[in-house]
Amino acid sequence: MSSPIPYRFETTRAAGELASDKAFEDLAPGESSGVVVSVAGRLMRLRAQGRVAFAELRDWTGAIQLFAQSDVTERFDELAGRALGDWVGAVGEVVRTKRGELSVRVVEWVLLAEARRGFGDKWRGVNDPDLRYRQREVDLWANEGVRDTFLVRSKVLAAIRRLLSERGFIEVETPVLHQVASGAHARPFVTHYNSLHSDFYLRIALELHLKRLVVGGFERVFEIGRVFRNEGISPRHNPEFTELELYQAYADYHDVMALTEELVAGVSLEVLGKTTLTYQGRPLDLTPPWRRATLEELVAEQTGVEVGLHLPPEELRRRARELGVAVSDDDGPGKVLVEIYEKTTESSLWGPVFVMDYPKEVSPLARDHRSRPGYVERFEPVIAGRELGNAFSELADPDEQRRRLLDQAAERAAGDEEAMALDEEFLRALEHGMPPTGGLGIGVDRLIMLLTDQANIREVVLFPALRPPSGRGDVAVSASAVGTVGVGGPSEGGLSEEGSGEESAGADSGEELAGEGSAPPATPNEGSRRRD
Repeated sequence: MSSPIPYRFETTRAAGELASDKAFEDLAPGESSGVVVSVAGRLMRLRAQGRVAFAELRDWTGAIQLFAQSDVTERFDELAGRALGDWVGAVGEVVRTKRGELSVRVVEWVLLAEARRGFGDKWRGVNDPDLRYRQREVDLWANEGVRDTFLVRSKVLAAIRRLLSERGFIEVETPVLHQVASGAHARPFVTHYNSLHSDFYLRIALELHLKRLVVGGFERVFEIGRVFRNEGISPRHNPEFTELELYQAYADYHDVMALTEELVAGVSLEVLGKTTLTYQGRPLDLTPPWRRATLEELVAEQTGVEVGLHLPPEELRRRARELGVAVSDDDGPGKVLVEIYEKTTESSLWGPVFVMDYPKEVSPLARDHRSRPGYVERFEPVIAGRELGNAFSELADPDEQRRRLLDQAAERAAGDEEAMALDEEFLRALEHGMPPTGGLGIGVDRLIMLLTDQANIREVVLFPALRPPSGRGDVAVSASAVGTVGVGGPSEGGLSEEGSGEESAGADSGEELAGEGSAPPATPNEGSRRRD
């Protein structure tokens, strides 16, 4: 009869750390260490043969082999009959089997949780994209490397915080629910605040509240938070995403460029140990300094066509159409210029490069350029063909800011759902005075895509936005979802199938489980799942 599920289980070692522990490097095949450990995790592979059984126990650090013997392991038959995916805790001595596999020879064990649904099979994993994203808890176990991506994500966030703290920035939290949808060009999500009898918006940016804090005397401030934009879903876009925004008083966009390249390179160095990467098969060097070039310079390099606000609007539209860029006669020259850049040039920039000096027409929160009329001091860092963020010398003049937001409000009233609304509280704050300030926003998900070599944003978001399921949402992993993505296999060296029931770890004589190539027929443990 099975023992009851305990309320807690004390572990002394993590599976992956134990498997790689150099203290056992000199343990010869067949030897026992005399070290007793307690480990816990899921049974991801299991093979019983006669009076011995071998299992791969996997936790979030890796895997270790469990070695069970009928005359040593309590309730041996029950352990040998467990289904794949069950959580167990085991206590035993660290040994090296005759086949050379570091193992825990199980003396005591306890069932910690029963897996009533499967994770695909141990050979093919799960490769149905919808199922992987919808049931990430399955994906994390079934597909090797997925967990590593999200561990890197956690380290990236920690590194950002540490590096900014070292530079004197403080972290704050600002409201998620806004009375006014402003701070970015985006369509907001709308919700209703029952106790206030009013509609509110999920924030589309962190910007305006953070600038109010600069006004309040927080001279270096940042926030890492979730932002919500009611827009399309694509490999590069998720409606709910993580953004870093920071603001530094007494700085301009040149200072922010230096900070940006130091921050991105510093995070890469801290998390990956290097700044020279390979992304989607191409080399990518994040080492500062990065190239700085104007938007027009980059378009001319890519297309051979001169563009800029110095051209008459009709001539700029004509050149846009010659380049295959669809523009309207109602589009202003600033919008046309940005459309030309985005349609002809941005995706070809491997970078990293700071794309500098955007038209004032499309940059309502940035300060006028000090030497180029019609432009603002704004840049976007572009890496691997996509913008990583957006940064300005911030507009601090309350009168000019009001004029620009009124223009945005007029566009919104005319039907542009992405135009900014007029935020009187923000304008009132600026009237108290904001010093020269440099600001930066970075898409954290896109940064993590770069550092983990992922082309799809859904691979770095634990639970990405998906269409509602067409059928039941609680279906188990089906045979059709099983594909060719590799599942976490044996620890280095493979599971041993060792055939003797003697107590000595050296008394094994079975065959290795197949590691690569064609999968063998599944045993009852491997191929079936309990439904009770």
